[in-house]
Parts: sequence; C-alpha cells; structure tokens
Amino acid sequence: MQTDMDHVDKILAQWRRERPELDATAMGLLGRLSRLRAHLAREVESTLADHGLNSASFDVLATLRRSGPPFRLSPGDLLGTTMVTSGTMTNRIDQLEKAGLVERLDNPEDRRGVLIALTPEGLKRVDAAVTAHVANQQRLVAGLEPDEREALDALLRKFLAVFE
Repeated sequence: MQTDMDHVDKILAQWRRERPELDATAMGLLGRLSRLRAHLAREVESTLADHGLNSASFDVLATLRRSGPPFRLSPGDLLGTTMVTSGTMTNRIDQLEKAGLVERLDNPEDRRGVLIALTPEGLKRVDAAVTAHVANQQRLVAGLEPDEREALDALLRKFLAVFE
C-alpha cells in the first residue's frame, strides 16, 4: 500500500470527506497530470533559457532543424506543426529574425512566398539547445525504471489517441 501522500491525495481526501458520493478518481489522475505538466514545463523553460530561448522559439527552431538540410520551410509548413494562430507564428518568426536565428528568403517556387531558414547562428543555437533539452528530459524521467517509462509511455499514448 502506498504510504507517501502527494498534494493531490490531500485534495482527494477532502473531497471524500465533504462529498463521499462522488467518484473523484479521474480528478486525481488529471490533477496529477496537470501538476506534473507544470513542474516539467518549468524545468524545460529553465534549460531553454540557458540558451537564450523559450519553448515557443525552440519549437520553431527545432522544427526547422528537424526538416533537414537546407533547414528551411514555408511559414505555412511551420504553422502546420504547431497549434498557434498565423499571427502568433508571424510574431515568433519576427522575434527570431531580430535575434539573427532565422531569415526570410524568397521562395524560388513561388515568387509571392517566402521561406523561413535557420541562419548559421540559429543552427548552432538549436543544436546546443536540443542537446541540453534531451539531457534534461533524461534527467527528468530518471526517477522511473526503464520498464516503468515504457509502461507510462504506452498508457499516455493510448490516452492521447482518444483526443487525437
């Protein structure tokens, strides 16, 4: 039997006391996921900040990096990899361009369009950041045994599939 109580256990105990007829099992699961997401987000943001980035800027740079040489995509292709509006994406690109990490190039296949490309500094920055990010992620899951990680990954994949 588990003896360690977390913050969510305390909330659930209060609900059991006040509303014993409610089945708050899902509240516990979703509460833990929410709290875990917040903890993990803080850790990720801290690591990215060490490289002068945040999760939004890293998302754009990492998408360009994953696209492979020559590390350039149309704004529409970038937009398709995120869940943000076109205005938000334009703002992200503008900020990265000001920082010298991306540049807008004429699209040779569409004279009206542009491509967003990593600059040499952008490539250097995202490579350093992703190396640190992956190491940080490994550190964050180190409290779980390899088989526990696999089981959790399988359960989360199944749960996520319900929504996607």
